[in-house]
Amino acid sequence: MPYWDGAPAQPPGGHHPGPYGPGYGIQAVKRPWTVATPKAAPFHRLARNEVHRWWRPLAGTFGIAAAGLGLAIGLMIVGVIVRVVVTGEAPDTSGTDTDAIFGDQTADLAYNLGALALFLPVVLAAAWVVQRRRPGTLSSVAGRLRWRWLLACSGLAILFCVVSFGTSLAASAAIDDQSGGDEHWVGWGRFIAPAIVIILLVPLQSAAEEYAFRGWMLQAVGACTLENVRNRVGRALSVVFRTPWPGIVVGSALFTAGHGYTGWGILDIFAFGAIAAWLAVRTGGLESGIALHVFNNLTAFLGPAAIGELDIEQGSVPWQVVAADVVPMLLYAAAVVWLARRMRVRTVTAGPGDGDTPVTAATEPVHAS
Repeated sequence: MPYWDGAPAQPPGGHHPGPYGPGYGIQAVKRPWTVATPKAAPFHRLARNEVHRWWRPLAGTFGIAAAGLGLAIGLMIVGVIVRVVVTGEAPDTSGTDTDAIFGDQTADLAYNLGALALFLPVVLAAAWVVQRRRPGTLSSVAGRLRWRWLLACSGLAILFCVVSFGTSLAASAAIDDQSGGDEHWVGWGRFIAPAIVIILLVPLQSAAEEYAFRGWMLQAVGACTLENVRNRVGRALSVVFRTPWPGIVVGSALFTAGHGYTGWGILDIFAFGAIAAWLAVRTGGLESGIALHVFNNLTAFLGPAAIGELDIEQGSVPWQVVAADVVPMLLYAAAVVWLARRMRVRTVTAGPGDGDTPVTAATEPVHAS
């Protein structure tokens, strides 16, 4: 029946609307999982978003290590099962070669490269799950991998490999290295299989290491600016931690620890990591480091594979060889910075009112507080 005299009649059996309008109050709005990227921020500060807490970089780092190790073990188990199914034999673990896993150099190489490549999706997932940011912010300040810039850096990286090959020959001559006297081409029959493995997996392995050490680690340390600490020591440390250098040093040290070089070789690997990390900050992304890492490793793996050597020897390295490697890297870095200026590559994220105006490598990075 009507609620008041003169109200329109309701149909029999119909649902009677109430006399009141919709209720007042704040309607619940579901927020997106990822939060906004910091404004006018350089590459190493992209993890310091509005939900950043001190524990997020630590939780993400340990999570990456645990998940990556778990996937590597899973890949090994799958490889053993495939070997048993195909050959009917289990891998021989009684040998003296502790680096051999499947008893075949090509299979071992594929596993080692594949296990490292598995860290790539793990790192991207950690950025999304733990730090609640777009995984693309690990790639660059544009929130994605800038393919045109990567292609340009690849051209410079190829030139780096040519120069590095020449300087390494000069270094070998200077130290009278006779180790290459018995080397010879193994033929296409023995070369083609490892070459396919190297060409397919080295780009993924190299990119994974760049995302882990020059992406995640650089930004994880860069997010810990200590700018909210009020005591005198904290304020002094904050001046340092707001720069990219703590992240560059920590990431490069961990990158070096993952290799088996000793003596001068440690300096070589650390310099590689530090130069790649500095370029990531200076150009606003990982593209230059990925290009350098990919072509450097392709050369390092394909050369020995052509003479039947798939085990990359590490250990002690003469200082002449290190100098012959570091000098071309410095030339590469200078060329990348020059080209970034010419191409007006963005080095910081868009700021308030920035619109579509690019901030280029000619501009000093903005250190957002």
